Amino acid sequence: MSLNAPLLIEIGCEDLPARYVVPLAEALSNGITNGLSKRGVAIGTARTFATPRRIAVQIDAVAVQQPDQAVERSGPAVAAATKDGVPTPAALGFAKTCGVEFAELGEKNGKLHFSKLQPGKATASLLPEIFEETLKSMDELVPKRMRWGSGEETFVRPVQWLTALLGTDIIPLRRFGLESARSSYGHRFHAPAAISLAGPDGYIESLNKAKVWAEVATRKSEIERQIKAEAAKLGGTARIDASLLDEVTALVEWPVVISGRIEERFLELPPEVIVATVETNQRYFTVFDGGGKLLPSFITISNIESKDVAQVIQGNERVVRPRLSDALFFWLQDLKLPFSDEAPYTEKLASATFQKDLGTVADKLKRIHTLATFVIAEKLAEKAAISAGQVEGAARAARRCKFDLVSKMVYEFPELQGVMGGYYARKAGESQAVADAIREHYLPTQAGTAIPSAVEGQIVALADKLDTLAGIFAIGQKPTASKDPYALRRAALGILRILVEGKLPLDLRELLSGALQELPAGKRDEATLKELLTFIQERHRAWRVGSEFDGRPVTVEMFEAVAALGITQPLDFEARLRAIHSFWALPEAASLAAAHKRVRNVLKQAGDGGSDVDASKFESSAESELYAALNAVSAAPASDYAERLKQLASLKAPVDAFFTGVMVMADDPAVRANRLALLRQLDRVCREVADISCLPG
Repeated sequence: MSLNAPLLIEIGCEDLPARYVVPLAEALSNGITNGLSKRGVAIGTARTFATPRRIAVQIDAVAVQQPDQAVERSGPAVAAATKDGVPTPAALGFAKTCGVEFAELGEKNGKLHFSKLQPGKATASLLPEIFEETLKSMDELVPKRMRWGSGEETFVRPVQWLTALLGTDIIPLRRFGLESARSSYGHRFHAPAAISLAGPDGYIESLNKAKVWAEVATRKSEIERQIKAEAAKLGGTARIDASLLDEVTALVEWPVVISGRIEERFLELPPEVIVATVETNQRYFTVFDGGGKLLPSFITISNIESKDVAQVIQGNERVVRPRLSDALFFWLQDLKLPFSDEAPYTEKLASATFQKDLGTVADKLKRIHTLATFVIAEKLAEKAAISAGQVEGAARAARRCKFDLVSKMVYEFPELQGVMGGYYARKAGESQAVADAIREHYLPTQAGTAIPSAVEGQIVALADKLDTLAGIFAIGQKPTASKDPYALRRAALGILRILVEGKLPLDLRELLSGALQELPAGKRDEATLKELLTFIQERHRAWRVGSEFDGRPVTVEMFEAVAALGITQPLDFEARLRAIHSFWALPEAASLAAAHKRVRNVLKQAGDGGSDVDASKFESSAESELYAALNAVSAAPASDYAERLKQLASLKAPVDAFFTGVMVMADDPAVRANRLALLRQLDRVCREVADISCLPG
């Protein structure tokens, strides 16, 4: 054997749960590579392999011998090592454990010290211990493990074989009642016989010949390629959900694509129902045409090359049929209950608890309706931001947005809440705007997903999230650092995004105050309101700081410059933040920020004083020029934040001239007071859009 050799360790199992296939393989690879590195054994590139029946790691080059190891030990303090020139029992005991005489010990950092260079061990002799350590780390990934046979050892599924080779030699591993060998196994049906491996290098090729595609990434790519090709044959495009693709990849060793038909009668169902049934329950892929219409076909990945594909297709169609039949039954039953009639729905929702202190879902629905109609929609109408028709649409959607929670379809498919409500509303004759608002009122469901597409849905979504956020805070169950069971951080971010991206000119203080007042219990005082505002501002900071406008990041200082003004309207806050972000790109910005800091310090030391400036008391041109420049800036349009800050940049020269040529704290009290008033005017101008002193400078 040369100085380096390839390494292969494979654990063969009964079929592993899909969710554990890749994590266990990665844990095996990490455990072996880290264990070797920790012991100083040089290693090359590691590759991980995983299928339902095996997890494996292959390293292209591993040093066959551990380098010599430096062994160092510290003993008792030197001061306590001898007494009257004679070694103490503790010192002699330390020497004995080191295998040397006392006189051979050294001294380091005031203690007896022993060191020697110990010959390295053969890598093959280290691997059993490394393997045991790795198995322990793998056990931590699987909370429930199995026992089998008469043994007491556990694993996620019964282990059938162990393959362990370093070069051409078998590494002696003993575990799960097995001894390692050079044998692996191919596909259960296509190539069930043992495969004798001469060494690790032939592993992939041998498995391929035995109908096993062992590498996850390439198997996944091949599955995706097959699905897309099959969908094209069917005249459409496959819907390939990333998590479903990962799961299917972990379920097969030798992927073979097949497709089947969905009976036309099932196309009466909303496509989301068919997708949920076919994908969630069967792990099949659905197909859509170029216009986004669901085609009556599905695609699945088989783990075998069948001699009678028609039988396999019929089997898959036979499995899908009863599930879609159930879904169709639920759909038809739900349609019998008129969605426009509130009574049967509110009665059922009254028996479903939202939160024990905050009442039932029916109670929550009433609060959502009140918030959506009177706290949000009517305020927007007062600002001429929406029409009377949109107010009515939002109110109708808010009154019905939770009806589908008691439908048979949502009971079976909870992930379709909102979606089914939209369909039922449309079937009941509601407008498309109302139906869409019901469908979308849970949006955004997570960071990066879309907000409701129209203002009616945005209003209902806001009301729902505001009620949850205010209610849970009021009863004292706000999120902790590690727990957020009601997803309040997500709700807060959703509120911000709807207000900003929906361009809704609403004030958070007013919204939260309205939400608090509608609650049946909990603290609804100013302290709770402040807590809520702070919580949402923290989400705003986390959302914006580090993001980019025009290719440049938003900094903490920029955010704090706006936050210092106490702005509680997110849309206005964003406009100011964008303006200060643009201002900071100007060459004068840093100098003005530094000057504003100086102004703030001077005014803080001077205390309260007058704010009226008397031009007749100016004693220098620098004062007159600064005063004139301030008046010019103040004349800029108040609503155009970017323009006001651009004008602010023109103050650099007169501000510099003022601080260079003017003594603010003049001996004459009247002159001093007038100069301080001028600085107060400068301070006000520098804090009209944002607090410039918060910026670096």
